Amino acid sequence: MLYLDRPAVPWRGRLWSHLISDVSFAELHAFAEALGAPRRGFDRDHYDLPAERFPMAVYLGAQVVPTREIARLLRDVGLRRPKHLTRPRPPHPRRDLALPVADLG
Repeated sequence: MLYLDRPAVPWRGRLWSHLISDVSFAELHAFAEALGAPRRGFDRDHYDLPAERFPMAVYLGAQVVPTREIARLLRDVGLRRPKHLTRPRPPHPRRDLALPVADLG
């Protein structure tokens, strides 16, 4: 089953929804392709879907749920990919470039 929340997240002058699948990422990608959503809209475990694609997603069968349900549904089926587990932290420039201090005794 596919789910999405109502367009409510503002970004770059548009409102966005989150589109998920509780079956597989393959189902999600196929549905997004049918909607004409570019692959770059995929973010870890969901697609960011602009408001103008919302009506077509509902027409094609996606079920509208409250925003708080999106993460819960993904967790319940084991498809949740939180940011802190999927994106390595960038190296800290000062810490990684620091040279050992010589002992000038």
